Amino acid sequence: MIPSPLSTLRVEAGYTLSMRIARPQTLAHMLIPNVASLGYALFLAINAAGVWGGVFPFLPLGFQTHTIVFWFFLTQSIVFSLSYVASCVGSYFMPGPTRTFLVKLTSAIYFAGWCALIAAIYVHEAALALVCTGGALLGLGSAGFYMLWQRLFASQDADAGTRDILVGSAWGAVLYFALYLIPQAVTAYLIPLVFLPLFGLCVSLRSRTIDPDQPMFSDIPREHPQVYRQVLGDHWRSALCIGAVGFCAGIMRSIAVAEPALGVYVNVLSMAGMLIAAIVVLWLWRLKDVRLSITTSYRIVFPFIITSLLLLPILSDEYARWLAAILYAVYAAAIMLLMMQCAQISRDRGINPVFIYGFFGAIVYTLHSIGFLGGTFAEDVRVIGVDPLAVVALIAIWALGLMHFVGSGGFTSALSRQDSPEAIELVSLKPHEGAAATKEADAPDRIAAQAARLQEHFRLSAREAEVMELLARGNSVARIADVLVVSENTIRTHSKHIYAKLDIHKRQELVDLIESF
Repeated sequence: MIPSPLSTLRVEAGYTLSMRIARPQTLAHMLIPNVASLGYALFLAINAAGVWGGVFPFLPLGFQTHTIVFWFFLTQSIVFSLSYVASCVGSYFMPGPTRTFLVKLTSAIYFAGWCALIAAIYVHEAALALVCTGGALLGLGSAGFYMLWQRLFASQDADAGTRDILVGSAWGAVLYFALYLIPQAVTAYLIPLVFLPLFGLCVSLRSRTIDPDQPMFSDIPREHPQVYRQVLGDHWRSALCIGAVGFCAGIMRSIAVAEPALGVYVNVLSMAGMLIAAIVVLWLWRLKDVRLSITTSYRIVFPFIITSLLLLPILSDEYARWLAAILYAVYAAAIMLLMMQCAQISRDRGINPVFIYGFFGAIVYTLHSIGFLGGTFAEDVRVIGVDPLAVVALIAIWALGLMHFVGSGGFTSALSRQDSPEAIELVSLKPHEGAAATKEADAPDRIAAQAARLQEHFRLSAREAEVMELLARGNSVARIADVLVVSENTIRTHSKHIYAKLDIHKRQELVDLIESF
């Protein structure tokens, strides 16, 4: 494809998220938040204060015993993961409730969770029960708010949605550090009474600007299950890659729960990592085209993660603290890419954003919870005289290797035909009929080349360019929907956007315009 003058972020193979922010904008200008990004930033900062890391930085340390913190994170992790599973399944069979923004209900659940957590400080007799209740409610409320933000970002224009995710992530870290400037005794009360209503108001105001007639909201999944099967088949490996990082982060989180001092590293470094990742992507986006593949990125960091875990039982406790912090920083950046990926899939395929985000979240956060539980129990087990920390490292390395093998295609990929440069090539002794015709069909023709120039000139996204080319070749809406494995309503929406950008009104004008290029 002819490189576009626009900055384009490829989050996964086959999907391109077009970013149409003018090049002359400075990085400082791109970082200016709006209502959506600022509300999301405040939510991330508050969420990190009570859900994300290994300790509660704004609650009394004397209250944070090992039992209290462990049971909170256990209930929170389980409910958080199950919420995504329920959202994925529920949005497929009962999509109706996902078409409305349940801000008040989600805020009430989140508010009740914080109230239970604060009450546990004063009611010592029922502290454990209140902590477990608070963990469950915060897990459910946190998942609900993530779903609300995901629906908001997916419903926006690709540029606006992606920018809000990146800017919100960057400012989320800044606001988290700013919370340390507020006296600790006051912060715990400000979160449910002031900050929660603020970011709830932000998502409520922005939700009113959403077009409810978009295919992703009117979609009925059971009417075209092949679209959803295709989406899951295309993206389960991406979810597994992020889940593998989440698994390791969960294991290190279990160590953080055992040591409150380590939890401070986890919280601070994870937010710092998210800040750096967001700014770097924004900076690259401003300068040039950027292509980020989740699976490719995972293959790059895999050797470093597995090596760092191998050194865990060998090096000092200080190394464990830094490893936990760095892994959570990587995990925070991966979650940011996860939201960008899911929003893009929802736009391109015209599917319910709650379904695809629930699918990703179910895999990622379930693996994170498994890592947390596995690391917790492994710390108390001594296998054949092996140190517990070595057991943790062995479990993590084994699971990482297994998920890497499965994510790379497993036995199916290993036994399939390999076209890599190091493969030994044995040309068939029997001529293969149709081989020449296949090569000719794979070669780009004149229409494809002209469509690429048209995409560059009018700043079309990759999916819009695909639809435009198929329209120009005379395909019907139904045929294009079959080829791209999406609903016909989604193709009509893409066609409407294409005609608007090209300032044309019918197919013949599109053909004439392509011929002129």
